[in-house]
Amino acid sequence: MNIDLNALPSPCYVVDEGLLIKNLEKMKSVIDQTGCNILLAQKGFSMFSVYPLIGEYLNGVTSSSVHEARLGFEEMGKEVHTYAPAFSETEIDEILSYSDHIVFNSFQQYNQFKEKIKNHPKQIEIGLRINPEYSEIEVDMYNPCFSHSRFGVTLENFEADQLEGIDGLHFHTMCEQNSDTLERTVQVVDEKFGEYIKNMKWINFGGGHHITRPDYDIETLIRSILFMKNKYGVQVYLEPGEAVALNTGYLVATVLDTLHNGMPIAILDTSAACHMPDVLEMPYRPEIIGAGMPNEKAYTYRFGGPTCLAGDVIGDYSFDEPLKPGDKLVFCDMGHYSMVKNNTFNGVNLPSIALNTVSDGIQVIKQFGYDDFRNRLS
Repeated sequence: MNIDLNALPSPCYVVDEGLLIKNLEKMKSVIDQTGCNILLAQKGFSMFSVYPLIGEYLNGVTSSSVHEARLGFEEMGKEVHTYAPAFSETEIDEILSYSDHIVFNSFQQYNQFKEKIKNHPKQIEIGLRINPEYSEIEVDMYNPCFSHSRFGVTLENFEADQLEGIDGLHFHTMCEQNSDTLERTVQVVDEKFGEYIKNMKWINFGGGHHITRPDYDIETLIRSILFMKNKYGVQVYLEPGEAVALNTGYLVATVLDTLHNGMPIAILDTSAACHMPDVLEMPYRPEIIGAGMPNEKAYTYRFGGPTCLAGDVIGDYSFDEPLKPGDKLVFCDMGHYSMVKNNTFNGVNLPSIALNTVSDGIQVIKQFGYDDFRNRLS
């Protein structure tokens, strides 16, 4: 990371524009080879200052709320696809004003709103989410197809006589997975829902495709897209979120204090609970540039955040030299599911946001303060 860390506010998310472009170029090559459309899933990455750049490569955004739909509509200005497990009467009009495609989770919701869509001044395509009841995700929390899932219509509950006016089908069964999983999933979807796909204009393969991971098998992805496209003549959509920002972002933090309680402990100005919630939720241990595994190097520390939550622990790391207050640390792969999920628990300030641009170097895009904490309360 070729950046003067002392010139940055701390803590600070830093997204590297050059790395982001590499990811986008890889996705654009899939678009060019298959004719598919790839959308940014904003739930994983919503740094709208780079939406104009993303829009040069991808076809638009997916959203799951009125706020995400508005953000994609206003900041990228391309296709806006919106899906939610259920839409409310109070928000549906605004959602429709921003959306080009709307995907319903049930026939009941479709029937509730179809006349409103039919009479809308702009043409909006309608989709239905299906649940193929097949997934290779082992953790239920991230598995859209686990038992009693609220996502999508299963084959048993599919109402074939209610399909009039529906333009496409949508499924999402993956999380951080390679294309061999997609290929097997597509076969299941084809076997269960093929007779309905043939009457559709498009099919959406959802998200969870780790397209920009170094070991990702692009050829199998292309084969899966072309299989469905050639067999049924449908347009194919993908909506990765994590893969867009994978390995493009960092979180720069500072050591505030060190102490000892059975082992060396370092208190940082960044919090697992506030600034990288997936560290506790998944859980996982983020990499730090220059750090080793516990006891791999001479000095091992347990990193904790500045909140009063006892479990606000990031992990154990080792270093060649002792740490001291003021030392900078760089956490890797903090572009996705960090900015979109952070919070101000305990009144802890949000990290600043910076972009390491290709042409002009570091630009601090956003800094936060008391008003950001106060204004979300009452």
